[in-house]
Amino acid sequence: MQDAGLEIGGLFISAFISSTIAPGGSEAVLAYMVTTGHYQVELLLIVATIGNTLGAMTTWGLGVLAAKKFPVTTLLSVNKQKALEIIRKKGIWTLFFTWLPVIGDALCFAGGWLKLPFFQACLIILLGKLGRYAVIAWMFV
Repeated sequence: MQDAGLEIGGLFISAFISSTIAPGGSEAVLAYMVTTGHYQVELLLIVATIGNTLGAMTTWGLGVLAAKKFPVTTLLSVNKQKALEIIRKKGIWTLFFTWLPVIGDALCFAGGWLKLPFFQACLIILLGKLGRYAVIAWMFV
């Protein structure tokens, strides 16, 4: 079990990267680790959720920085402009859906751009990420 720390660390890194602007496959990593039966599912859920949430909040922070430097929304990509509109219309709870492919990263970025409350945004994002990983883990137990 000496490699256990490396494997758990790999899940964390995969989850973190998957939630930033870089592509990743943390769902597959989680599913594989669940199927091996070497780890408590709860531990895997916690590690993946924290890594993915921290990655999302990094993207959120990039949105905050971008808003300071480039306050004109026409400079944003189409996905990010759509995400801004969605959050403006629907509110902060749209951040629950940051686990969705493609638009999820844009929602995180838009949340930061709009300077939504950090801790509230973080909690809502965490809940969405946890829900997604829980479903994946349940499917492979």
